[in-house]
Amino acid sequence: MTSLTQRSSGLVQRRTEASRNAAADKERGSEDEDYEPRQDEEEEKGDSKETRLTLMEEVLLLGLKDREVICKSAAPTGDMLLDEALKHIKDTQPPETVQSWIELLSGETWNPLKLHYQLRNVRERLAKNLVEKGVLTTEKQNFLLFDMTTHPLTNDTIKQRLVKKVQESVLDKWVNDPGRFDKRVLALIFLAHSSDVLENAFAPLLDEQYDLAMKRVRLLLDLEPETESAKANANELLWAVVAAFTK
Repeated sequence: MTSLTQRSSGLVQRRTEASRNAAADKERGSEDEDYEPRQDEEEEKGDSKETRLTLMEEVLLLGLKDREVICKSAAPTGDMLLDEALKHIKDTQPPETVQSWIELLSGETWNPLKLHYQLRNVRERLAKNLVEKGVLTTEKQNFLLFDMTTHPLTNDTIKQRLVKKVQESVLDKWVNDPGRFDKRVLALIFLAHSSDVLENAFAPLLDEQYDLAMKRVRLLLDLEPETESAKANANELLWAVVAAFTK
C-alpha cells in the first residue's frame, strides 16, 4: 500500500509539473515557436562564455536536490575544481586507478596520509561558479540563531534548457547505440543518476514519456563498461568512471 501511495504521489507530481509547463509554454506564445533544439554543441554556440556550464555544475543544477589514470596534459582548463584534480593526478606517482581517485578526491579514503587529496567545499564552489555565471544568486536566510547562505535559482531559462537536453537525449533524440551518443550528455546522465538528481529532469514529463525515459536510462545503466570501452572510438576514461560508480 505504501509503494502504491508513493507511486500515485509521483504521478500527481509529474502531472502537476506537466500542466505548469504547458501553461508556461502557452504564455511564451510565439517566442518559442521558432526554437529548434540541436545537438549540445550547436545549442550552446550562441551562449556567452559565462553561461556555459561544466558537467559538475549541470549535475548540481539538476539537483536544485581499475585502470590507472595518467594525466596526459597539465595545461589549465580554466575550471578551478578540474585544475585542482588534474594537478593531484599529475603529481602522483605511481598512478592511481579511477576508483582510487574517486575515493581520494571525494574524501572517502581510509588512508589518513591521503586526505590532502580531497577537494574541499565542492558544492559551495560549484554554486559560486553558477552565481558568477548568472544562473544562481546568493541570499542570507535566518534559521533561528544563525544565518545560512543559500543560492536560489535566478535564471530558469538555463535550467530548463538543461532539463530539455536530458529529456530529449532519451526521448526524441534517442539513438539506441552508446557509441553514437553525445559523450558529454552520456556522462551527464550517468553522473546525475549517481548523484540521485536524474529523475528531477523527468518529473515534468507525462506518464508515458516518463516510463519510456526511465526504461531507456535503465538500458544505459545496464551496459557493461568493460565491453563498451573495448569498442572502436569508445571513451575509455568515461567507461572507467562509469564502472567505478556502478560497482
